[in-house]
This record gives sequence, structure tokens and C-alpha cells, in this order.
Amino acid sequence: MVMTSHSTATAAHPVLRVPPASPAAAAAYFGASLAFHADVSDVAAALAADGDPGFVVLDSRSTASWDQGHIPGAVHLPTALIPEQAAALLDPAVPVVTYCWGPGCNGATRAALALAQLGFHVKEMLGGFEYWVREGFAYETWEGGERRAADPLTAPVDAADCGC
Repeated sequence: MVMTSHSTATAAHPVLRVPPASPAAAAAYFGASLAFHADVSDVAAALAADGDPGFVVLDSRSTASWDQGHIPGAVHLPTALIPEQAAALLDPAVPVVTYCWGPGCNGATRAALALAQLGFHVKEMLGGFEYWVREGFAYETWEGGERRAADPLTAPVDAADCGC
């Protein structure tokens, strides 16, 4: 079947059934997204660099989950305890990057909300602990440090970064 006009093709195709936002609206949306989210690789690179990364990483999962594995140097503060313990554990002048299990879990989002409501500057780490491990970064368990090979479907295996 040959489509004769752009609007006919657009209406028939599910991807473009709702047209893309204007460039200005898209720039505002994606700019805001970057203000709210951090990439696992960017967090890892900042933590690996010499000096203060300028933020603290917060694991919002349970103690059992923390013991199973967590990012080295992260602060452990389960979401339910944020209202009563955040002020004692975190400096309000230092931005916080939250994480939970992975993209299928909104625990880091709930933790970020709780921290923002307390006046903290906060971002959520996209991919969570799952992608930290899948991208081959070192992590700690209750038994000590571990590291898995990078999953070639989530991380570059022959380059320093993905180039994005």
C-alpha cells in the first residue's frame, strides 16, 4: 500500500499517531529530565575520579538488599527512614543521587521525592543497582567486594564509554 500524504502515513503509524512535541517543548522536557536523572556510567566515572564528586550516593533499599550488594561508598538509608534519619546522615548542601534495584522499581523515585520534600537537591540514578552491576562496575556485599563482566547489551566492552 502506498501512502500519498504525510498526514495519512502519520495517522496510520502508531509511533507518530501522537505527533512529536515542538522542538522547544522537547528541549524543555529533555533538559528537565537531565536535571532529575543521572546515568550509571556518569555516576561511576564521577566516583572513580580523583577528588570529591560533588554528590553523595544513597541506596534506598532494605538492609537485606544492601547486604546482597551495593555501590561502594553509598549511604544506606531505606526510603521509609528518610524523614527521621536524613538530616543526621546527609548534608543538605550536597546533592544526593538515589538508587534502588533497577528500572522496574520506583524505590529510588520515592526516596528522591522524600528527600526533595525535606529540602535536599536530588537526582535519581537511572538503571539502579541492576545496571551498576550489568555495566561491570565494582560493588560490595556483606562478604566483600565483587565485580562482574560488563554485559555487552548494556555497556561498551571495548571502549572507555559509549560515546553518547
